[in-house]
Amino acid sequence: MKRIVLFLLTNLAVMAVMSIVLSLLGVNRFLTANGLQLGTLMVFSLVVGFTGAIFSLLISKPMAKWSTGARVIDTPSNSTELWLVNTVKALSERAGIGMPEVAVYNGEPNAFATGAFKNSALVAVSTGLLEGMTKEEVEAVLGHEVAHIANGDMVTMTLIQGVVNTFVVFLARVVGYAIDKAVFRNGDNDRPGIGYMITVFVCEILFGILASMIVAWFSRQREFRADAGSAQLLGNRQPMIHALARLGGMAPGELPKSMAASGISDKPGWGALFSTHPPMEERIAALQNMR
Repeated sequence: MKRIVLFLLTNLAVMAVMSIVLSLLGVNRFLTANGLQLGTLMVFSLVVGFTGAIFSLLISKPMAKWSTGARVIDTPSNSTELWLVNTVKALSERAGIGMPEVAVYNGEPNAFATGAFKNSALVAVSTGLLEGMTKEEVEAVLGHEVAHIANGDMVTMTLIQGVVNTFVVFLARVVGYAIDKAVFRNGDNDRPGIGYMITVFVCEILFGILASMIVAWFSRQREFRADAGSAQLLGNRQPMIHALARLGGMAPGELPKSMAASGISDKPGWGALFSTHPPMEERIAALQNMR
C-alpha cells in the first residue's frame, strides 16, 4: 500500500510543479477569446506529458530500491551473492553493456531491471526466486533482465508513456473546450467554465485508461524480446523455458505499481488488455518456435 501511495504522490507532485512553472512561463495560455490555440496547447501537452515520464525514469533506481527494500551487493557476503554478481557481470559483458548494480530483496519469486541508462542500470532479484529456482533457471531470468537493459526497454517505455500522456492531456482539453463551449458556457471570454474543468477531469481518466492499454501492449511485446534475448545470451532457449514454466506454477511476487512493467512476471489483472506481461504459455510457445 505504501508503494502505491508513493507512486501516486510522486506523479501528483510532478503535475503540481509543472502546472505552476508553466503558468509562470505562460505556456498554458491556450484558452483565448478567439478560441482554443492548438499550437500552444500542444506545447503545454508535450511538456506535461514527457516531464512526468522522464522524471519517473530518472528516479527509477532509487525508487525501486526504496519501495522493494532492495539491498545492493557492494561486497558479496556469501557464495550465492558472489555467484549472482559474477553471473550478471558475465551476461552484461556478452550483451555489451556496463555492469549494472546487483541487488536482492525479500519477497516471493520475481525480478526486475530498471535505470535511466544502459551502463548504470539495476538488476534485482527476490529471495524467493533464488530459493525456488535452480541456478540455470536463475541465470535465464538474469539474462532476461539484462536483455531488457541492452534493448533500452526502460527508455523506450518512457518515450511511449510520454507520447500517450501528451495525447491524453491534449485531447482531454480539446474535448473539454468543445463541451464547455457547446453546453456549459454562458459567455464568450477566455476563462474556462465549470463544464471545461469537469470534462477535462473525466476525459483524462477515460483517455488515461485507453493509454494504459496501449502502453501495456508495448510492454507485452518487449517481454517476448527479452525472453529471446535471454536465450541468445545463454546460447540455449531451454533454461528460459524452464524458468517460465516454474514461474507459471509459482505465485509471482508483487512489485510496486511503478515497477510492475519491469518485472519477470505479472499477476493477471482484471483485464488482459491491461496486463504488462503475456501469459506464460504464450511466452514459452514463442521461445519454442524461435529460430
